[in-house]
Amino acid sequence: MPRQMPPDRFAAVVAASAQVFVAHGFQRAQVQDVADVLGLSKGALYGYATGKLALFSAALRYADGVEPLPDRSMLPVAPALPGDLAAVVRDRLAAQIPELELTQALLRDAPPEGVTGPQELAVVVADLYRRLSANRFAIKLVDRCAPEFSELRQVWFEDGRSLQMGAMAEYLRRRGGSGHLVVPGVVELVARTMVELCVLWAVHRHWDPAGAPAGLPAGHNDFDDDEVVDMLTLLLARGTAPAHASDARRPS
Repeated sequence: MPRQMPPDRFAAVVAASAQVFVAHGFQRAQVQDVADVLGLSKGALYGYATGKLALFSAALRYADGVEPLPDRSMLPVAPALPGDLAAVVRDRLAAQIPELELTQALLRDAPPEGVTGPQELAVVVADLYRRLSANRFAIKLVDRCAPEFSELRQVWFEDGRSLQMGAMAEYLRRRGGSGHLVVPGVVELVARTMVELCVLWAVHRHWDPAGAPAGLPAGHNDFDDDEVVDMLTLLLARGTAPAHASDARRPS
């Protein structure tokens, strides 16, 4: 018999919804799929959300813990109104962009005093990775389901990814032109490679169908974020270091 969940278990509904929509996309996913993950009847699940779009809206808004879960009195949650899903993503992007180390670097003509170009780039990359990781459920959901929502497709692929890669390209162009970095190829290609590597490791690896990567050290189930950040910052910073810049590590 399907079990009953108390009202304070809405977090489990959010997690199961995110799992289902990432796996199947929006159109193919069914309310019953979420109920099955939770071991609930479909009828019991309607006590938490009024339907499939409401479940998707909840996953997008709450899975990362950026927004607090709704109070019990607000259950079942209703679906987002037209345009509201895009507004959630747009607002989250708008809140992050001014605080990005990349944004701050673009406001400067050069790295801060005493900081080399590779050191500055390491800070930029580490910050980008951390922010992507903190929003990985929303990013994965939007990336998976945006083709099925025209408003999400525009805000993510145009206002999100394109602007981010454009900002990274402009940063590399400036620091390359000033001699603080060496850009090893076409600027736009290098910028996209940097951003996509961060997205791969911060977001997509958590849903890798192959499971944990091969060759992990004994006792490891996966690489932790600190290990990944250290690798990415050293790889990318050293790969763009001028001949005179020997230390590509993040400044203390």
